[in-house]
Amino acid sequence: MIVALYVILGVYLLLIGSFIFGFYRLNTFYPQRTSLNVCFSVIIPFRNEEQHLPKLLSSIVQLDYPKQTFECIFVDDDSNDDSVPLIQRYLTNTGIDFKIINSQRISPSPKKDAITTAIHQAQFDWIITTDADCLLPQQWLNTFAAFSEKQPTKMIVGPVTYTSSATPSFLTYFQILDFMSLQGSTVGGFGIGHPFLCNGANLAYKKHHFIQLNGFKGNDTIASGDDIFLFEKFIHAFPRQVHFLRSRAAMVSTFPLESWKAVIEQRTRWAAKSGAYNMTFAKLVGLIVLFMNLGALMSLAVFFLVDKQLYILGIIPLKLIADVTLIGVTINDYSKKKVRLLPFLLASMWYPFFSIYIVFRALFYRYSWKERKFRS
Repeated sequence: MIVALYVILGVYLLLIGSFIFGFYRLNTFYPQRTSLNVCFSVIIPFRNEEQHLPKLLSSIVQLDYPKQTFECIFVDDDSNDDSVPLIQRYLTNTGIDFKIINSQRISPSPKKDAITTAIHQAQFDWIITTDADCLLPQQWLNTFAAFSEKQPTKMIVGPVTYTSSATPSFLTYFQILDFMSLQGSTVGGFGIGHPFLCNGANLAYKKHHFIQLNGFKGNDTIASGDDIFLFEKFIHAFPRQVHFLRSRAAMVSTFPLESWKAVIEQRTRWAAKSGAYNMTFAKLVGLIVLFMNLGALMSLAVFFLVDKQLYILGIIPLKLIADVTLIGVTINDYSKKKVRLLPFLLASMWYPFFSIYIVFRALFYRYSWKERKFRS
């Protein structure tokens, strides 16, 4: 068993090492010239988001891009709060072309239906999606426009980060570290030529390609995954024309969740769709991470219950070194901050227990999303 655990560790270290290599291999994009001729339809699905919408709307108003070259389509997914009048009050008389439409529900996936509804009403070919609980950087559209002209592409995956207080709680710090590991893996995957992750909070693609690929057809029975399953289609159809836009000027920020219950529901939703992935590399990465977390727990069990020899505990610090390196380079690139050691160690010790619980929960339980229940 001990040999097997160290084999798993070796494979995991190779995987994380390849992501770190890929992270440094992928060049940062610095736009030298901004085109004002690229037009965007920005699609924002929402359901009961009056708490977050003011910050999003403020960031939209501050976008440094000609107002006649973009539109904002807000898709109401059956809200029962003041989200709709809030949008109307905030954006009226700003000169921004916006409209609020109702989502046309045709499948068990509310967000996919909302995006599909908006795309069919979009006036521009470049579609860019974000979420109602996000903040958009001032040069967001400028950077996407410059990248789309410099790099022939069918889909652009943008960076996403968390915004938090100066002294985050352990819950917030845990989410930041977890999310940065996903972002680091995303960038690293692109860097080694095996992209396998994206985030719908910052994703751009052409409308006519969406229609050409039949949109979300084929995975619309899965409640979530509006980003990853469409991403898989684009990767399959245009393997060399899906790119990651590594630029802080294009980085969208979102907010950490405020309770462990909400985090568990969110992570369960993310895990529930993984069984439907089509990309072999994505499945392989998921299995390696799962076995590594199981291996970390098993090494503790072996030490305390079977054979208290210190060499079995070498698995955990080696895993921590790999994790902190990947997360550290990602946080430094995204925010120029340093990883605080104590919260990282506590979060890392907690993560194997948390991740195994999420996998178990995704297999056997329903989860909540926007006050609705879904099956895994």
